[in-house]
Amino acid sequence: MPDLSDDELLDALGVDATPAPASRYTPREERLIAGFEDILRFYETQGRAPQHGETRDIFERLYAVRLERLRALPEAHELLAARDIHGLLAAVPGHGTPPVVTLDDDALLTELGVAASDEGDITVLKHVRSQEDRRVADEVADRTPCQDFARFKPLFTQVESDLKTGARRTLPFGKEGANILEGDFFILAGQLVYVADVGDPIKTSIGKNDARLRVIYANGTESNLLRRSLQRALYKDDTGRRVTPEPDPGPVFSEIWEADDIESGMIYVLRSLSTHPFIAEHRELIHKIGVTGGKVETRIAHAAHDATYLLADVEVVASYKLSGINRTRLEALFHRIFSAAQLDLTIQDRFGNPVRPREWFLVPLPVIDEAVARIRDGSITEVIYDPKTARLVTSTTVTER
Repeated sequence: MPDLSDDELLDALGVDATPAPASRYTPREERLIAGFEDILRFYETQGRAPQHGETRDIFERLYAVRLERLRALPEAHELLAARDIHGLLAAVPGHGTPPVVTLDDDALLTELGVAASDEGDITVLKHVRSQEDRRVADEVADRTPCQDFARFKPLFTQVESDLKTGARRTLPFGKEGANILEGDFFILAGQLVYVADVGDPIKTSIGKNDARLRVIYANGTESNLLRRSLQRALYKDDTGRRVTPEPDPGPVFSEIWEADDIESGMIYVLRSLSTHPFIAEHRELIHKIGVTGGKVETRIAHAAHDATYLLADVEVVASYKLSGINRTRLEALFHRIFSAAQLDLTIQDRFGNPVRPREWFLVPLPVIDEAVARIRDGSITEVIYDPKTARLVTSTTVTER
């Protein structure tokens, strides 16, 4: 093989050995161009110019500061005009951004409170958590055991019951507003969440209104989320839901007939004659509340053989004649009002199977009388039963104690 010169060898290998022309840009101009090209890549990826704000990624914040400074440099407009195909430099610069004569990434990062890596690559940072890490930490917060969960548990029980009976519904978060108020219930990550307290208004570092919340979870824990953090968590959760407030029960007594309505009927209150030790001890308090369009005597004729009636005979201790009754709404009302006093008792049916009757309540008869009166005058939506005081109280009274 004949000897080849270095140039001939490079040519045979397809390598262009022609010396590169000297750059027509100064080092400073090259920095301006390289910095602007980073901004262009961001724009083409995100479809918008980089923006300021603590909620933004640190690199977007850096590019936003860099863009403001380029806008303030007359020489940058002339140098970058051919590259500014999206008109980014023509945008109105941010107020209060002073003109500068250099673009130094380390200085910009220092201005943002971030240290760059020793390698000088702004895409590798040190001594800083990512924005996503900080956001997740704030949204999750530190959940701790709720020491006074006993006073909130009846509220969770009531809401769970309302959801089962249809007295309440769930809606995608944001459908009826994204505001979060004291007393609101939500479903987050499949768990019922209660906003027990909303603290005093505070301003975030970017001037937004916020507040610290006391959030109680159905599993007996609590956290002190910021309101905006809870909002973000609910938005990000595909299954996040708002639980509707207690609705007006609607026309329990109505002139418009529906499938479950009965033209005339009766609310009846039963007392069990069972010899079960617990029932016998609390016989004067344990009552079953029902609705029928026929004769009560017919319904209870075979009570001793029906687990619904605690497999024992019963006696009728009160009855209230009504007309235009919507049975479903009426039963849902009683279930909601007395859910905190529902009898927790399991018995065995005739075949030895465990049964837990669900329509018996530890409630004095005079309280049931008051509940019926409140149903008639429409004030029933304002109260629930408080087992501690054995009376009907406003919902907020139970929460505040």
